[in-house]
Amino acid sequence: MIRKFVFKYWHLIVVTVLLVAVQAVISLYLPDLMSDIVDKGIVKGDTGYIWRVGGKMLLVSFIGVLSSIIASYTSSIVSMGLGRDLRNAVFEKVSKFSMEEMGKFSTSSLITRTTNDVTQVQQATTMILRMVVMAPIMAIGGIIMAVNKDAKLTGILGFSLPVMLGGLGLLAAIIAPLFKSMQKKIDRLNLIVRERVTGIRVIRAFNKEEYEKSRFKQANFDLTNTSLWINRIGSILFPYMMIIMNFTTIAIIWFGAKQIDAGTLQVGQMMAVMQYVMQIMFSFIMISVIFIFLPRASVSAKRISEVLTVQPKIVSPEFSQKNIIIKNTNDPVDSLEGVVEFENVTFKYPGARESVLNNVSFKAYPGQVTAIIGATGSGKTTLLNLIPRFYDVTSGVVKIDGVDVREIPFEILRRHIGYATQKPVIFTGSIRENIKFGRKWIDDTMVEKAADISQVLEFASKYPEGLDYHIEQAGLNLSGGQKQRISLARAIAGSPKIYLFDDTFSALDFKTDAKIRLRLFKETKDATVIVVAQRVATIMNADQIIVLKDGEIVGIGKHDELIRDNEVYREIVYSQLSTEETR
Repeated sequence: MIRKFVFKYWHLIVVTVLLVAVQAVISLYLPDLMSDIVDKGIVKGDTGYIWRVGGKMLLVSFIGVLSSIIASYTSSIVSMGLGRDLRNAVFEKVSKFSMEEMGKFSTSSLITRTTNDVTQVQQATTMILRMVVMAPIMAIGGIIMAVNKDAKLTGILGFSLPVMLGGLGLLAAIIAPLFKSMQKKIDRLNLIVRERVTGIRVIRAFNKEEYEKSRFKQANFDLTNTSLWINRIGSILFPYMMIIMNFTTIAIIWFGAKQIDAGTLQVGQMMAVMQYVMQIMFSFIMISVIFIFLPRASVSAKRISEVLTVQPKIVSPEFSQKNIIIKNTNDPVDSLEGVVEFENVTFKYPGARESVLNNVSFKAYPGQVTAIIGATGSGKTTLLNLIPRFYDVTSGVVKIDGVDVREIPFEILRRHIGYATQKPVIFTGSIRENIKFGRKWIDDTMVEKAADISQVLEFASKYPEGLDYHIEQAGLNLSGGQKQRISLARAIAGSPKIYLFDDTFSALDFKTDAKIRLRLFKETKDATVIVVAQRVATIMNADQIIVLKDGEIVGIGKHDELIRDNEVYREIVYSQLSTEETR
């Protein structure tokens, strides 16, 4: 899956590979030049030859340095660009997830995959572009050049390399599983931190700070312990390599000196062989490092691919004459009337055994307020979630203006719906920005009108900045009622044809609730309004009240009809109001 993102930079990858190859060849050529300077220049006292070959070495070295700089630059562009593209792709993919797909990944895991995992892939990309190309050239080329200088002396590698590779293989086998475990523990730590921050009020209310600290300490200890094990094992690598390399150098000098005494080897040749052997061993070290650290990047790449390969089950259909719902207009935004119809709808959450909604059928018309009431867990919120297609029905159909919502593009469907959630979601920024919420067609007049209707201006006018008052993360500098009013204003501002209020008035006092409902229902007289409520007083004057029990409709009608004929509704009403108040 990640290959297609890498292929985008194929031209830079080719340039980097060629430059690294040039750098490797030059590194192999320099010991040969040095050998010639010693054997043909210094030994024979030929100063001119020393200057000529020395100048050649400087020129070749300059080319190598230049190649290295440009290769570093191009490989950085590839790795940084790949990281940027992967983060964008993961973010865009998650943005398209339905609630079902969101349930497969925890929030902390998605954050880790977008940040830490992408960073691991970036680092691995740089490593691959530099080391993976250079190491084989250096190893193979070094062996050829060393054998060309002296095959017997190069034979020392027959003992050194197996010892070195055996130790590296053992280290890699131990470290690879630890990297996989480490990524999961990072997920766990992120989860605990997120719960600690978002649930701070509940934690303090129940005096569980010490418990949360112990949870964090345990997760942090597990991650630290795993990291320490990886670093301890990794710390053995270079001392182990240096011991082998030093003993190899001693062996080359020992046996080389004997060959020099016998007249079969020159000093420059021995020095060249020594350098080639070091290059060969360093190349195998690079290969070993790749095999040790790439498993972590491989785990990260798989975790990123898991997100990118998920196919959302709820997708937006393409535009067509049918799903645009044209009624004598070329503008799909103005073409919707807002008749919402549920036709024998049954819904079951993914993986659940029992249905949440069973055979639900009703119609909600423009200019009317349809209220939904029922006990906790009766399926009220679930019912609302089916209209903007947060979930799709298991059977039956949800229609708007006679068209199945599954045939209406998201851009049209959700632009026509103003949804105020049960738990208000507030974003960092100003009050104005939260109400407008990036919708370009909403101007300041519409924002101010929505703020006035939802009683946001009542508290915003007390700030010097007014609607430009800055809201902190998650609305920490606002009360629950203030956040609820901003959520209401956001739903109202776009002047949609369908309003969905999911127990949105629960955090408001009765006075503010009454003010908002009075203004709101006047402004929405031509729209379809569906209200989920726990408080009977909120929905007593609704044009149509739907009573839910265990996912089924047990009554539809007005307040007076239901209190007279429906036992379930009557129980709910009398649990909140006196007999006099119900009249």
